[in-house]
Amino acid sequence: MNPIKDAKEFFQQSAGQWRSQRTTHHLPFRRAESGGSDINVEFLDADDRKIAAICQMHDEDPKRAIGGAFVSWDGSMAWDKENEDHKGTTVFALIPAPDNPRKGKLLRERGYAEIVPVAGEYHMDEEDGLVLITEYETMSIIERFWFVNPDLRLRSSTVKRFGGFNTATFCAESRVTTEESTPKSENSNTEAFAISGW
Repeated sequence: MNPIKDAKEFFQQSAGQWRSQRTTHHLPFRRAESGGSDINVEFLDADDRKIAAICQMHDEDPKRAIGGAFVSWDGSMAWDKENEDHKGTTVFALIPAPDNPRKGKLLRERGYAEIVPVAGEYHMDEEDGLVLITEYETMSIIERFWFVNPDLRLRSSTVKRFGGFNTATFCAESRVTTEESTPKSENSNTEAFAISGW
C-alpha cells in the first residue's frame, strides 16, 4: 500500500462495496457474537449538497469541509430478534484541523448510540490507520480502520459505557467485485452491522 495522505484519501480508497465479517465480544457476559454485513461506501466531494446539509446541521461552515461519504449498510446481529432491523444510511463530512490535515472533526448524520446528528474526532496515526473517537452521553466509542491492501480493510472498535458495560469488535472487510455481487441467502442469520454504519 502507498502512504495515505489524509482522511479524505482514506475515504476515497474506501469507496465501493464491501463484505464484512465481524466478531463482537460482550466482555461482561464473556460471550462472543459473529456475523457479516454488506456495506456500500460512496465518496462525496466537498461541494456535494449532502456535505453542505450535514455541515449546516452541525453549525459548521461547509467551506471548511474537504469531502466525506454516503454509506449504506444491511445486516443484523446473531442475537437479534427477527423483528430487529439493521438497515440504514448515513452521511459523513470531514472538517480538518487548520494546523494539521491528518486530524479534525468527523460530522455524522446519525450516530450509533442515538439516531441523532453526532460529531466525533478523527486522526490518521503513524501507520496510516484512521482513528475515530465519538463521545456520547452514556458511552465512548473508539474505532480504528486500516488497509492491509486496497481490497482488504480491517476495523477494531471498543465501546465503553459509563456503567462499566464494554464490548470489543474486530471486522475484516473485503472489497466486492462485480462478479461477486450476487444476492445473499435469505436463510443467512450471521449478518452484522458496523458501529459507525460503514
